[in-house]
Amino acid sequence: MVSLVAGLVVSAYSAAPKYVFLFIGDGMSTPQRMVAQEFAEASGHGKLAMNLLPYQSTTRTRAANAIITDSAAAATAIACGEKTNNGMLGVAPDATRLESVAEVAHKAGRRVGIMTTVTIVHATPAGFYAHRTSRGRSYQIALDLINSGFEFFAGGGVYNKFDDRKDSEYKGNVFELAEKAGIRLARDKATFEAFTNQSGARYWGVFGDNGLPFAIDGYGDAPSLADMTKKAIDVLDNDKGFFMMCEGGKVDYAGHANDAATSLREVLAMDEAVKVAVAFQERHPADTLIITTGDHETGGLSMGFAGTGGKFYVELLAHQKVSAEVFNQRIRVLLNERPDVSFEEVMPMVTAGFGLIFEKTPETLKNPLRLHQPEIADLRNCFESDRAAIKAGKSETTAHDVRRKYLFAAACKRILAAHAGVGWSSGSHTALPTLTTAKGPGAENFIGMLENCDIARKLKAMY
Repeated sequence: MVSLVAGLVVSAYSAAPKYVFLFIGDGMSTPQRMVAQEFAEASGHGKLAMNLLPYQSTTRTRAANAIITDSAAAATAIACGEKTNNGMLGVAPDATRLESVAEVAHKAGRRVGIMTTVTIVHATPAGFYAHRTSRGRSYQIALDLINSGFEFFAGGGVYNKFDDRKDSEYKGNVFELAEKAGIRLARDKATFEAFTNQSGARYWGVFGDNGLPFAIDGYGDAPSLADMTKKAIDVLDNDKGFFMMCEGGKVDYAGHANDAATSLREVLAMDEAVKVAVAFQERHPADTLIITTGDHETGGLSMGFAGTGGKFYVELLAHQKVSAEVFNQRIRVLLNERPDVSFEEVMPMVTAGFGLIFEKTPETLKNPLRLHQPEIADLRNCFESDRAAIKAGKSETTAHDVRRKYLFAAACKRILAAHAGVGWSSGSHTALPTLTTAKGPGAENFIGMLENCDIARKLKAMY
């Protein structure tokens, strides 16, 4: 009986897929996926492609030293197959170097692509090529990127650490070092689109210092994650195949901000990239494995809010046209330029950005976006608080789960979310398990209750 079970396990991993797509939504758990799906269905776009992948697993995310993981420990588990401590990348808790599935795939002859909507040295992408005891060592992580030998990178830059002369391992400007190593750089979409499939070629698309804009705000001269995935297929496809990790990194940012409309659009943008992989898989069904997962949940998102009597009006989030982050920037610019601008003058900006209605007329009386007097008073108080903060020259805090210094944009998104029936319990990560889905050869191994490190272990066993 034992030998039969062993035989079945070996059989399950007997053939490595030629092509592997691994999609990771940073901060994306089941609630984020389902809010986005409800929104997509309400707007006539149907179910998410990632939710239609036939094999599904609930995935536990805890780190080696904490029940609530950070992205570094989670990325290390998903990439390397071992739990580590929060803050550590590609190494065990005792600092022993771990091998990522991307590195295993590369040794097996696959070309490798790593892409993200945040900085390329951020924890999730770095977990697949870097080996550092601290995720904060951005310059050193960039050196690991160059030394990885991987063929394709795309995402944001290296923060302001690309020429960190204070770093103990300083060797020069990392972009210059990359070019000396034979990596071709692109800093705009046109140059990026000109990348071609050439044997031995290496590419790095660098779009901004801190990552792409939120999808809701438009990408400007940067490619979307779907664009990156298409280009990665173009330049990586070859007789031996490829391994590709694609991260929807700004789901996490929107979760930290408790910005529901921005969050769901990040999930939808990631799903557009999954659709690219699904279309490829349909052309190569016997050779292509697609996996989607999340590294952890961010924000404690809930579908249902007491203020709506248990009802869920996700379609109202369509009225938000700008991220709270960008709206906050606009308000601060306005208050700097016009310190005495009135709340009444700003009200049309709120309506344009979030759809909230201030007027109480027979036509708006039953409109679910109409504001009630306590909400208007709340907005007015938050606006005046921002005015005082601008006058005092206060800088915004970047810590999570603390009171912000600028309140107006946050109040706008909070009130809209309340009308829609969306709730949040945290401004940080939670211990919720994530949802993993898969399709293609080997997908049957991603079922049941898994640990996040099982993803890499199962993938490594296929090579």
